[in-house]
Amino acid sequence: MPNFEHDENILSTGQAAITTEVRGLQALEKSLSQEFIDAIRILENVQGRVIVSGMGKSGHIARKIAATLSSTGTPAFFVHPSEASHGDLGMVKKNDALIILSYSGETEELLNLVIYAQQNDIPLIAITHQPNSALAKSASVALILPKVEEACPMGLAPTTSTTMMLALGDALAVSLLELKKFTAHDYKILHPGGSLGRQLLHVRDLMHIGDSLPLVSEDALMQETLVEITQKTFGCVGVVNHKGALVGVITDGDLRRHMSSNLLEQKAKNVMTCNPYYIQANAFAIEALEFMREKKITSLFVLDQEKADDMAPLGIIHIHDILRAKIIS
Repeated sequence: MPNFEHDENILSTGQAAITTEVRGLQALEKSLSQEFIDAIRILENVQGRVIVSGMGKSGHIARKIAATLSSTGTPAFFVHPSEASHGDLGMVKKNDALIILSYSGETEELLNLVIYAQQNDIPLIAITHQPNSALAKSASVALILPKVEEACPMGLAPTTSTTMMLALGDALAVSLLELKKFTAHDYKILHPGGSLGRQLLHVRDLMHIGDSLPLVSEDALMQETLVEITQKTFGCVGVVNHKGALVGVITDGDLRRHMSSNLLEQKAKNVMTCNPYYIQANAFAIEALEFMREKKITSLFVLDQEKADDMAPLGIIHIHDILRAKIIS
């Protein structure tokens, strides 16, 4: 039989650890002040790169902060403090900025980086718990972590403190992203592969264009219209007026509703559904998928996002085009 008491203890221990870290994050949120703004201004105006460094667990967090900054439009990379003392200081230039993480602010391996920053007037942002530490006193701006309990019951393993460091790094990256007006399109350029890149595909990346478009004029006979529907295999046809503007669509449902002995002699404008659904070319493909699911349709005509009054169709996208792109897992 399972030991339910033991299982409950395991669960409560895990919950307590998370609760402790949540309290740390709440304290961190309340602690943000002018120093955070000063740090953002330094990073906003840096002409080179942001170099992030830390030792031990702080070093692991520093790597992630550098990666997050880089992926959101602020070029950054991690430098290991020990390697910096053996030649990697050459990677740090005078137009760069430094972010150094150390809970105690007295980590010996960081000393050469700090001295190098002072000698070359390189802005230094410190993330530390100790406001009177050597690191904090040497920094251009010191972001001081609030004093909170570690989730480790012995108070030894960095847990709450490293979670706060990570959250503070995210706060810096997100604030910079907003300031720089970094867009989803910019994000896509930096993430061309994997599921993130696929989720940021636009409709224009997947739509069918040119001769693939199923289109007829509004005065076309239904005999011609049925041939167009059959040949283009989208299960629908767009109806355009003499100016080339999309004025209607004919689907299988429209054919069933108008089924009669004289259907083939009717004109497209008499069978079509007016004011058809459409989407703009700059919309995300995932938006098109959600819209088609909501409206219970399988195809959407695509219009030019740059020309608000131009209803001429640029393309058409089918729900299968989006599913084949594996935008959703």
